[in-house]
Amino acid sequence: MDLSQALATFLDESRDLLAQMEDILLRAESDSVLDDDMHALFRCAHTIKGSAGLFGLDAVVRFTHVVENVLDKLRNLELEFSGPLVSLLLECQDHIAGLIGAVAAGDTANETADQARDEQLLARLLDVLGTAGASAESAASTALETAPTVEATLESSGGGRLGNDHWHLSLRFGLGVLKNGMDPLTFIHYLASFGEIVHLETITDQLPDLLSGDPELCYLGFEVALRSDASKEDLEAVFEFVHDDARIAILPPHSRIEEFIELIDALGEEKNRLGDLLVACGTVTRKELDAALARQATADAGKKQRLGEILIDNGVVQAAVVEAALVKQKRNEDKRSVEAKSVKVPADRLDALIDQVGELVIAGAATQLQARKARNRELQETASNLLRLVEDIRDTALRLRMTPIGEVFGRFPRVVRDVALELGKDIELKISGADAELDKSMIEKIGDPLMHLMRNAIDHGIESPAARIAAGKPGRGTVTLNAFHESGSIVIEISDDGGGLDSVRILSKAIDSGLIAADADLSPDEIYRLILEPGFSTAQQVTNLSGRGVGMDVVKRSVEALRGSLDIDSVAGSGTTMRICLPLTLAIIDGFQVGVGSSTFILPLDSVVECIELPAEAGDSNHSGYLNLRGEVLPFLRLRELFAVPGEAPARQNVMVVRFAGRKAGIAVDRLYGECQTVIKPLGRLFEGVSGISGSTILGSGEVALIIDVAQLVHRSAVGDARLLGTATRQHALQN
Repeated sequence: MDLSQALATFLDESRDLLAQMEDILLRAESDSVLDDDMHALFRCAHTIKGSAGLFGLDAVVRFTHVVENVLDKLRNLELEFSGPLVSLLLECQDHIAGLIGAVAAGDTANETADQARDEQLLARLLDVLGTAGASAESAASTALETAPTVEATLESSGGGRLGNDHWHLSLRFGLGVLKNGMDPLTFIHYLASFGEIVHLETITDQLPDLLSGDPELCYLGFEVALRSDASKEDLEAVFEFVHDDARIAILPPHSRIEEFIELIDALGEEKNRLGDLLVACGTVTRKELDAALARQATADAGKKQRLGEILIDNGVVQAAVVEAALVKQKRNEDKRSVEAKSVKVPADRLDALIDQVGELVIAGAATQLQARKARNRELQETASNLLRLVEDIRDTALRLRMTPIGEVFGRFPRVVRDVALELGKDIELKISGADAELDKSMIEKIGDPLMHLMRNAIDHGIESPAARIAAGKPGRGTVTLNAFHESGSIVIEISDDGGGLDSVRILSKAIDSGLIAADADLSPDEIYRLILEPGFSTAQQVTNLSGRGVGMDVVKRSVEALRGSLDIDSVAGSGTTMRICLPLTLAIIDGFQVGVGSSTFILPLDSVVECIELPAEAGDSNHSGYLNLRGEVLPFLRLRELFAVPGEAPARQNVMVVRFAGRKAGIAVDRLYGECQTVIKPLGRLFEGVSGISGSTILGSGEVALIIDVAQLVHRSAVGDARLLGTATRQHALQN
């Protein structure tokens, strides 16, 4: 029986459950955990343990069972959360994740790669449980012996009760078991040699219609009550030859409530009615279920009871088992509801769709251009309608790739907690804007830069509690992670309320390192950006987190590789904000087409603020490079000079006023062509390092146009040229 698909599902669900456990445990430290959270925390561990048992992952089952015992005591208020206990449970959550990661990597034979850590964590868990010095196996046995037994379950034909003094065997044979030469009835008959089969329930929920059934396939399952003195090992040996082609669950005599609940959790999603779930796990017979349904149907309208209440009243099932079945039912319904609203599509197919839409955009632009040349009004109108539809398809296709950035933000609460604990700091993380969407391809690449900035904020930004109190601040520091959309970009901010950047120290270090001259006159922003230089570090000592001069330059390169920018704001004594600005997508954008000489360039339309005419006196190449824009100093660049475009500039030029990351700049061009859809094509290796260019596109005429990197040009005009021209030149621009 091929369990690879089922195993993959188990791995995915386990990762989700572990993430849920981490979220609840982190909230437990701030005393914000509700009773429902406690039950959810227990169910996470319980579900992982039960599912792992179905795949024979003994190391996962063994370790998670002890964790489950601790969570059960927390749930029953026999233990209380504390800082050390939360830390221990988080370490256990990490260890379970490691065990499951080993399974995902193919190490199903020995998931316990770190045996020393496994034993050390188990010893600490046993201390919490009050069983220090006992082995994990004895602790598990103790827990099983003290668990409540199931009373009054299946009435059998022999007068016994399933779950009381009988073995309960839940048998689900694979469809192909008959083709492999194995007869399920033979195994059941052989069981009789170990004792007395006092009850046998045949499960027919997988039985297809008569015409669609295959006589060579096995569609039946069995629930067996066996009175026997045999050991569990003896009964398991009966099914040794079909273990790979069947799902066998054997519950011992005096079965505990938690074992039936575990069996319910392990059931598939095909059963979603309460009665079916209870019959499938063997706690209720079909006869008992029919009797309960009949009682429900004949009751008066005002006295109708729920099925679970009737079964409990009849004494055929425990309330805890019914509750577990209801939880399983709701989980199945929620999952089906989500699946009904979404469809999983392989990423390569989605990328192919985006590429095809891009080619459609180019073809639509070419059609519109030909219609204009033909001066055919009807053809132009048809081409315009076609282009509008193409735009709608483009927007819809791009939205398919958009993913909430909360997918990345979710990993940081644990990082802040662990790093702050390591450094002896008290830090609170505040997250906002997690629902802001970004292209999925960028989501996957922005995680590492954000991680480094977050660690820097904790290590360098936030002071120690004693230093904060001495400075008149609260002992607890705050790190804020925020995201929002602005001008067709997404802005991600990591802020702290620490001591801020020490510009004097940064400048001194830069001079000592030879990065700048000793007499350099730099603005505060320029000084702060020195920390982005390779090898630059002001850390007084090397730690596990920082001090080696590696990292910020890598962050800068990673952000720029995504056509983004990294800005730094800092106020001494108040804190620092690292601001990353990224385009929302890397595939198709709305652009504004301009011309310089015989060349054509594209500006991202979302970054364009307005277009103005370049004053005649500013047309001279010896002009300062600043304009007076309604009382505001506007630095500007000339594309002709920047890219060495040959030819004379026309008498009248235009300036495109663009904005990026809150800064404005002007770009002087010869001609304005207007808006256009732009399919971004990557530059080849020969041109990928060209400053000021982020890509290329194909125009409707078949010509190639370069896409301007607005982020780089804005930074160059607002920062780089300011260093060269100085304050006096900017003041002169305002006077003119």
